[in-house]
Parts: sequence; structure tokens; C-alpha cells
Amino acid sequence: MPRLLIALLATASLMLAQTDESLRRRAERVHQEAIVIDTHNDITSAMLDEGFDLAKLHTDGKSETDIPRMRKGGVDAEFFAIYVAAEYAKKGGSARRALEMIDALTEAVRRNPDSLELATTAAGIRRIAKSGKISALMGLEGGHAIEDSLPLLRQFYRLGVRYMTLTHSNTNNWADSSGDMDKPNVEHHNGLTSFGRQVIAEMNRLGMMVDISHVSDKTFYDVIEVSKAPVIASHSSARAVASASRNMTDDMLRAVAKNNGVVMVNFGAWFLDDRVNEAMKKLRPQFEEIGKKYADDPKRREQESRKLITKLPKVPLSKLVDHIDHIAKVAGLNHVGLGSDFDGVSGYLPQDADEISKLPNITYELLKRGYSDADAEKILGGNFLRVMAAVERAAER
Repeated sequence: MPRLLIALLATASLMLAQTDESLRRRAERVHQEAIVIDTHNDITSAMLDEGFDLAKLHTDGKSETDIPRMRKGGVDAEFFAIYVAAEYAKKGGSARRALEMIDALTEAVRRNPDSLELATTAAGIRRIAKSGKISALMGLEGGHAIEDSLPLLRQFYRLGVRYMTLTHSNTNNWADSSGDMDKPNVEHHNGLTSFGRQVIAEMNRLGMMVDISHVSDKTFYDVIEVSKAPVIASHSSARAVASASRNMTDDMLRAVAKNNGVVMVNFGAWFLDDRVNEAMKKLRPQFEEIGKKYADDPKRREQESRKLITKLPKVPLSKLVDHIDHIAKVAGLNHVGLGSDFDGVSGYLPQDADEISKLPNITYELLKRGYSDADAEKILGGNFLRVMAAVERAAER
């Protein structure tokens, strides 16, 4: 190879490296200046069930969240999922489970006053971010947790819950879920029941955000029709990019935009890439066998499931940002954000976004694709803050 060509290639390589380094520094600055909000994190379950210490750095690969990694990831506000599994709708104790999870989080805040502070308003998130602490907020996941009681809904609001995911994977007594629409033995309602509409109205009155992640398509459109305040999808992605039923169609994305709401992208690999869904179908018999074999040992069941998950295709960070891109193009830049579902998607996450300390990589990828600093700040948390404040104003009216 001629010496001149070698020199030109070396110069070009150096220039690219310098450009990338400059972009990295810019991304770090943008990420640090933004109010970074993650709207769905399931580490609360481990805090309650396993005594998980949120203050300690965990390096065993079994979790994706703790305070040291939240700090490293530049997180300003985290919504901890008050997740009530579908089994409680059958056996009872849904509200008690939710209350115990709320207690687990409030105790973690009490034990870590230098790092965490409970927040219940958009203004509170901004104030706490300026103080250098992380806002801890709560989202109730699974509408069966209110046990068909508006007084219980109001009580959860008083305890600090600021959004409710109307269903989980199970259809409840007043709203259909996307998780069981293909099951003929499940009684469905064709969306929201009359009581379900009362729930939405009461959430609007209280100032509790209506979360349409997990609901059926008909339930979604019923909510859009009924709600007098903007809605959120706390952890959903785009169905046009990956066909998971929990993801949102383009028509749904446009409806959220018209409602002035926001869609927070889920990081779970099966919501991002159809290759993973196809591989999951092939592995389903093995997952079902694990479920049966360790039905009474949830910890072992989780361990064995994680081993099986390692056989699934790797998903790059770019696939996650593809979903952000798509939602920004279809719904508009003002209607997309981040809802990781960390510690709730069985450890199967995109490369370079597989735990909470790596959130700055998303900012870098956004800038690399041509998003402005202001655009990135909206996606990282600004859009969600706007919606939360709008819900509060709607309640005041």
C-alpha cells in the first residue's frame, strides 16, 4: 500500500476518533444537564421479597438497579413499580401486597436520606434534582390492586402513588389486558366496563396518571375517549418495529400525541426485536417446563429462566433507539421517553443498556443520530415532566 494512502487512512482514523470523543463529551454534558427520568423499574419486588439493599453496589449480574449505579447513570427520578402479580387477583391479598411494596420503598428512602427523597409532583422532581438527590416515585402496576374500590384508589394516591397501570398481563373485573386476549377461557369486557370508566374519571380528579401499558387495544381507545387528562405508557415500545402485542400501533401513537400524552420505551429485548420473539416461541416449552418444575420455588425458577434466556439473540442498543426514533417520527418528538422495565424483564436487555448505569449510552446514540441537545433532554425526561404537570393541572381544574 502506498505510503501516502497509509498516511491518509491514519489521518482519517484519527479524525474519526477525535470526532467520536467530542461527541461523547457532548453527550455526557447533555445527560448531566438533563432531568433524567425512568418511569418503570421493578427492583421493588426484590426489595420486599429478598431484602435487596438498594444502597449497596451489586456486581453479581443478578440485578440492574441500585443507588450507586443510578448515580453513575445520571438518574434524577425513578418510578418504582408497586407490582401486584396476577396471582393475587385469584387468591386475594392484592391491596396488602401493594401496601407492603409501598412500605419497602418508603423504608429504603428513610434509610438513604442523602440519596433519595419521595416525590409526588413534577415540581418536586425538579426541586429534588437541584438538591442532588434522586426522586423516588411510585407507579401501581395492576389495577386489580385497588380491589374494585375507589376509596382504595384514593388511599393509594394519598400514600404517594402517581400512576396506575390499569391491567397487568391479566384482564381484571373492569378492564381488558393485552396479555390474555387470545385465551378463550378468559371473560373479557370489550375494553373498559362502566366501573372502569369511573376509575379513569377518579384518577383524573385526583391527578393520578393513567398508564395504558399492558391494556388491550380496545381498552386503550376507551381510555383515550374517557380521559380528561393526558395519558402515559410507562413501559411500551412501537409495534411497527417489533410486533409484541404490548407494543403500540402507529394509530395508537398518534392517539397519544393528540391526547398530549407520552410513550416511555420499554428496554425488554422481546419488545424491541422480533428475532427474540421468534426464538422465545421455540423455547416456550422449556420455559413452561421450568415453571412447572419450580412452581413452588420462585427464586430457582428465576435462575433457571435466566440461564435459558442466554440462548436468545443479542440485541444492540441501536434497536432500542430505533423505537425511540419511530415514536418520535409518528407521534412527535414531544411524546416519547424512557421506561426501562429494569429488573422486570428477566435480565434480557440490549447491549450497552443492560443496567441503569448505562443510560448515558442512549444519550450518545441520540446525538449520534442527529438529535439536538434540546431534543435529547426532552426524551430523557422533559416530555414526561410536561405530561405529569399537565395531569396535575387537569386535577386542579
